[in-house]
Amino acid sequence: MPIFHKLEDPTLERHFKGHKDVVSCADFSPNNKQLATGSCDKNLMIWNLTPKARAFRFVGHTDIITGVHFSPSGSLVASSSRDQTVRLWTPSIKGESTVFKAHTASVRSVQFSSDGQRLVTASDDKSVKVWGVERKKFLYSLSRHTNWVRCARFSPDGRLVASCGDDRTVRLWDTSSRQCINIFTDYGGSATFVDFNSSGTCIASSGADNTLKIWDIRTNKLIQHYRVHSAGVNCFSFHPSGNYLISGSSDSTMKILDLLEGRLIYTLHGHKGPVLAVAFSRDGGLFASGGADSQVLMWKTNFDSLNYRDLLSRHSRRVTPDPLPHLMDIYPRSPHRHNAQNGTVEINPIVADTQSGDPQVVEVGRVLFSTAMSYVFRATGSCSQLSAASSTGSDERKRWGALIVCFMGLTYRYAALKSLWPFHMVTLLRDSSSLISSPLCLLINASFLQRHREHESIHALFIWRHMLY
Repeated sequence: MPIFHKLEDPTLERHFKGHKDVVSCADFSPNNKQLATGSCDKNLMIWNLTPKARAFRFVGHTDIITGVHFSPSGSLVASSSRDQTVRLWTPSIKGESTVFKAHTASVRSVQFSSDGQRLVTASDDKSVKVWGVERKKFLYSLSRHTNWVRCARFSPDGRLVASCGDDRTVRLWDTSSRQCINIFTDYGGSATFVDFNSSGTCIASSGADNTLKIWDIRTNKLIQHYRVHSAGVNCFSFHPSGNYLISGSSDSTMKILDLLEGRLIYTLHGHKGPVLAVAFSRDGGLFASGGADSQVLMWKTNFDSLNYRDLLSRHSRRVTPDPLPHLMDIYPRSPHRHNAQNGTVEINPIVADTQSGDPQVVEVGRVLFSTAMSYVFRATGSCSQLSAASSTGSDERKRWGALIVCFMGLTYRYAALKSLWPFHMVTLLRDSSSLISSPLCLLINASFLQRHREHESIHALFIWRHMLY
């Protein structure tokens, strides 16, 4: 006789504030210790999930961030943007990033392959592109879509890519032959998101026509069709077990579907406006959501705590060589639509009461002029020390001036400016009295100022430096 477990309702655990505009994407790190989110404020945020830990704001993109994904090792984060680039970030205080550019229009999504060796991106230039991570270069393009491509995802084994777009199609690609091997249609509007289930036997896709569809790629048949939202579905995420799926919609709600039973089990509220990002953690114990209200909400799953673990336990006791059972081995008699049911649970938490205080946010990726100046004064002690230095003679003034310039070179992040400082430092070590009198130094300074007239603060720096001499 089957044993039924009572489902426990998901609960809102944390509420993160730090973005200044719409939250467009989210992803958990593989060790579940960090959450990455991207926003229309052009910033990537890395939230540390341990209590009272600092959050990091990564600055570099020049337009809206559209997608974010952690590498399988967790050592890199990829982000895509409307500025036509993809960036690879090191999720640490250093804020280092590598820029990938080959698309000629907005990049809509980015994802690592399961081995971490490749990236796949989708773009408004109607193409899907695959990149090599280690060599940091573009590999090849998949170009059969006839309109903007909204999303592209690798299969778990990396042999296939699924993509969808505004041409109202979902396409399946073979990464070896680089050919489109199947097309799924039947959409009344743009196909907004696509992904594989954990076993790689099925793909789900969402649409602007309020629908969620699940296709079996072994039989090329539509096997589940849900219309549970009252507005377009923007995103979704499979639970790692393959038994559940969460979706986010422009109707301001999230829906959790039980895919084994083929029914809606939860409707979640909390966002004031469209929900644009949802993501389960790698172990399924948490999920995150983001939306037009600039909020990032983190939820505890709860409802899978018994069922999923029991399922894994039963799998571990199997002694037959057959593959593990999964969702799509259980076929419905025919494709059928699942509508919202009155028996679903509505969860509407009070978001403001869940926030225990905003985390401290550290901005990385650039150093502002004011920050650089504080480093100068911290290094030299105080303005009075500068005055004392200027009264002790010309050589001492030169040494103080050179020291200031060197500290500015160590802290300021403009590449053109940085290239100047090694020359100053070498000159200082060799003969501090020749630092200012060097014609080459003056020529470089003049050339730099000519190219960067918009940076008034840098003008002020050079004027102040020359006054010290």
